[in-house]
Amino acid sequence: MIEIRIHGRGGQGAVTSAELIAVAAINEGKFAQAFPSFGPERRGAPVQAFARIGEERIRTREKIYHPDIILVLDPSLPKITKVTEGLKENGVAILNSHLSEEEVRKILGDYKGKLALVNATKIAIEEIGVPITNTTMLGALLKATGLIEVKSMEEALKERFGKLAEKNIKALHRALEETQIYKGV
Repeated sequence: MIEIRIHGRGGQGAVTSAELIAVAAINEGKFAQAFPSFGPERRGAPVQAFARIGEERIRTREKIYHPDIILVLDPSLPKITKVTEGLKENGVAILNSHLSEEEVRKILGDYKGKLALVNATKIAIEEIGVPITNTTMLGALLKATGLIEVKSMEEALKERFGKLAEKNIKALHRALEETQIYKGV
């Protein structure tokens, strides 16, 4: 089973990202679940959402403390919270950032594992017209992990967004092209 923790801010689409991951995986015949972590959050406050994907029925419903993958939608979050906390040793950190690998690793501190970076905010503004990075970051997830087929994610986007899916699919494809992947140091 693969466990994913998504870090975002209220209103950025972290919960939608988790749901889209689960739908795309289910469309491939896998088992999946998605769920948010809600408290007194408000728009703009840090939030987390979670997704699990497996080849067998998933029975656990608890929060994910030791993810295989983290997906960080907002570039300011690594500066205020330890987004890599609990990330498995062979896991991958996928971040929205315009910074270099060296700059991001400095912010992350002791994280030495696989890193994927994309300027999702820029792509979202150019392709969708708003700085909501969730579907762009899904493209980075697909490139960094190969966890889900692109076609499956496109179908999930069409199901979720209808007529708006086309712009989101363009953002997804740009992230597939522009995401830079760095091996652990």
